[in-house]
Amino acid sequence: MTYRAVLGTRHVARLLAGTLTGRMPSGMVAVALVLWVTGNGGALATASTLAAVYGLTASITQPVKGRLMDRHGQTRVSAPAAVIASGSLFALPAIGPDGATWAVGAAVALAGIANPPLESGLRSLWPSVVTDPGQRRVIQALDTGSQGLMYVAGPLLATWLAAAFGADVALFAAGGFSLFGTAVVLTSTPSRAWRPDRDDDTAGGVGRGGPRPLLGAGLVLLCAGLAGIGVALGGLAVWAAGVAEAHATGWLTGVLPAAFSTGSFLGGLLFARLPRRAASGTQLAVTASLFAAGWLGLLAQPGPHVAIVAAALPGLFLTMVITSGFETVDTLAPASRATEAYAWLILAVGTGQATGTALAGRFAGDLLILSALPAAGAGAAFAVFVLARPVLGPRRRLGRHRRTSTPSSPSHPLTEGETFMPVKTSWTVIHSCGHEVTHNLADRAADRRAGFARWLEARDCSACWKAAREADTAAKEQWLAARRAEEQAAATEWAEQFGMPPLEGPERALAWGERSRFQLVTAAYTALVTEGSWAEEDWAVLEEKVRTIGRAGWWIDQREADANDLPELLTAATSDDVGTENPHR
Repeated sequence: MTYRAVLGTRHVARLLAGTLTGRMPSGMVAVALVLWVTGNGGALATASTLAAVYGLTASITQPVKGRLMDRHGQTRVSAPAAVIASGSLFALPAIGPDGATWAVGAAVALAGIANPPLESGLRSLWPSVVTDPGQRRVIQALDTGSQGLMYVAGPLLATWLAAAFGADVALFAAGGFSLFGTAVVLTSTPSRAWRPDRDDDTAGGVGRGGPRPLLGAGLVLLCAGLAGIGVALGGLAVWAAGVAEAHATGWLTGVLPAAFSTGSFLGGLLFARLPRRAASGTQLAVTASLFAAGWLGLLAQPGPHVAIVAAALPGLFLTMVITSGFETVDTLAPASRATEAYAWLILAVGTGQATGTALAGRFAGDLLILSALPAAGAGAAFAVFVLARPVLGPRRRLGRHRRTSTPSSPSHPLTEGETFMPVKTSWTVIHSCGHEVTHNLADRAADRRAGFARWLEARDCSACWKAAREADTAAKEQWLAARRAEEQAAATEWAEQFGMPPLEGPERALAWGERSRFQLVTAAYTALVTEGSWAEEDWAVLEEKVRTIGRAGWWIDQREADANDLPELLTAATSDDVGTENPHR
């Protein structure tokens, strides 16, 4: 798998470039504000406070914006956010650094609050853009690694614009980047067609755990560990300034963070090519240990040139930790709140970074403590991940039926006298217009409910059916057709590999039925065997039952069913659903 092939995938380069461009204010605004205030005779303390206000408001509002995006889609959230954020930055030169304090502070705070959530939004788009799990891991690693370069290019660009044209131009440029980058992302077909996954977000359905919370123990511990990573990042800049002062080499203040970011990008290129077979909890613990070990070289207090290498070394492992964290979210958070979950991780890193900067500021005069602080933060993250391994995902790697999505809860094979929990009868449907309605489907057969719920979900409620029509229907259908073609190829390959007989039914339903069978069976294998307690022998018995169901319409009806319910659904199938082909290999 080459980077050229991955980046050549449709929409990937555009989404990456647009997101990086739209997020340039995150690397530019703090420096531009400092130059804007001090260049007009203002105090450095005032400039630093404004920069801190921008960073803090942009971070703490991430989960709220992520939740709104999960509920209303990307365009309805990021488009007005980009306009408000850019407008606030454009207003600052008009107000002037010597203008009313409340007006300047309000404009800066509003720019941070409205900063569009492009990063968490991009993470939510990848599953629909890149369906192959291996390619998706490459994209996520490249995505994370390239973020570091933004924090190198952003400050340099802001400094150059301020020196060449004035700090007002730097602020205008930051706002322009936000508008342009957001427009590039939101006008892409994946973003326009994206809708949050409205699958059942319960821990096993009705009567088996109730609603699944977002901030469970696993996600809380994951955020705590990533906050430790943020502490290390926050201490880096102050340590770089301390080293520069100790050796009377001012250029180190910028070069050392740049070396760290370069190492992060290179580490992302390396990590994207490495096969990942370890469970998510183990992967986090290992990468965090490498990240912590990379900081130990700072304790030797090296000279200027060796310090550049010492700063780049932990950077090699930063992308590995952050990417592993985002991959772990897919196993911990409900699919319909994935964007919000990603935003919590971004907030955790940002909060830790602010804490690390504050702690380093208190010990700015002691270079040894400044050298030890990043290692301490990374070591704390490693300790959290080691202790949290049992709740950070499955310990056993995926078996032969591999799936990237994680079912809501594990199950187990039947023993004598034991029965399965009934298939739920109450289905909460999010209509295409966004309204949520609970339907009682108890009057329908167990193996018909998921299909009927899907039928309801595809339609607007009567009050706003006109509002759900969109102008880009043709573009969406083209994108969906390409995605279905990829899924059909995977389903065909899987059927040949495991000797699944061809399905029967109307010609137009055969391909759909094959895709539905592939998705449900592979998800069930993950739930029952990989993450549950079934043995391969138990699965082999169930697999033979799968081969007997040859009616394509039956599999289509089950395409939205809970993977844990597959044994009961197969039992509920009637003789009409059994195919005429020989089901045995």
